[in-house]
This record gives sequence, structure tokens and C-alpha cells, in this order.
Amino acid sequence: MATEGESAALATNQAKMNRITNRDDQTTGPEHNLVVHSSEVEWLSAERTGNPSRIGLLPRVPTLTSKFMRQLIPATTATDLQRHVHESIHYVISGTGYSEIGTSVVEWAPGDFVYTPPWIWHRHYAHDEVDVEMLIIENSRILDAMDANQRESLGNVSFREHFGVEPR
Repeated sequence: MATEGESAALATNQAKMNRITNRDDQTTGPEHNLVVHSSEVEWLSAERTGNPSRIGLLPRVPTLTSKFMRQLIPATTATDLQRHVHESIHYVISGTGYSEIGTSVVEWAPGDFVYTPPWIWHRHYAHDEVDVEMLIIENSRILDAMDANQRESLGNVSFREHFGVEPR
């Protein structure tokens, strides 16, 4: 006899197979998570992220290839210096700051999109006035599915401090 979890997994797989065989079916329902409310964000603490910023996970967003997260960077702080195989775009909701992306430094403000290329060291900084809130969009889910994603962090250090190169 199948466990409750196995039965649910079987039902989910059967539903996927039904969609594959009938792609013209336009039926949607609660299982599609068409709306994920802001109250459903699962916030990781600064202790968990290893830097002053907080990451808000949105695990119920049903996309297969992209991941969406919220990020809060307190005023006068920064994220860790990191790189990852996937591409990412940070949409600035509020606050101002700048980013070190490889050897470049770029300023940003609300409404801007900040692109981070694959495998480039980067760090995002909040200016002094207010906290920064961003929406992160990254193509990491498809790489996760292929077991091809990778992230590295050098901690709370600037590009210049670690590499001895002054960003321009």
C-alpha cells in the first residue's frame, strides 16, 4: 500500500502526464499557484545567508526554469561577494545603491534592473539613507534540475579587497 506522500506524488505525476498528452486543455486551478501572496515569503535570516541581507524565498511560484526571491539589504550594508553559474536580474523596488559586478561598479535606483552574468563575482551595496528591497529573478531552477548549478561566496569582502583590483 502506498504512503500518503507516495500517493500525492503519483497524483502529481499523473496530472503532469495528462497535461503533456492534452496541451490544449486550458483548465487551471489552485494547484497552479497562480497567485503567491507576499505573506507566503519564507525569509532567511542574515545568519543563514552569511551577510546582513535577508533573502525571501517564494517556493510556491510554479515556474520550472526560473526562481523568484525577495532581497532586503539594510542601509549602509552589503551582500556577500559571490558568484554563481546562473544569470540573475535584481529589480530594485525601493532604496538606492550600487553593485560591484566583476571589474565594474554600477549605480541603481528604484525601477532599475541589475543584471549579473554567469560566474562573475558580484556584491550589492545599500546607500546610507534607507534599506534596499529587490526582487531577484534567476534561471537557477533549470540548472538545479540538471544538477548543474553552483554558487560560491567569499564572504563580506569587497571585490577590491579580495582581488586587489579597483573596480571602475
